[in-house]
Amino acid sequence: MLILDDFIRAAALLLVFEGIMPFANPARWRELIRLVSSQSDRALRMMGLISMLMGALLLYLANKHIF
Repeated sequence: MLILDDFIRAAALLLVFEGIMPFANPARWRELIRLVSSQSDRALRMMGLISMLMGALLLYLANKHIF
């Protein structure tokens, strides 16, 4: 049950962070979405891979109590 609780907390934080930009500056957010949607599939995959690797590293460091 603990893993499910952690997953729900992580999903909730993701939604909070995802909502900051459109709430704070909707015009800039719309422009950014347009820019991202014009990128190639390869570029989007690389951004996704880098994001996943950074997240995994951050989780690893947090679990090792380095922060």
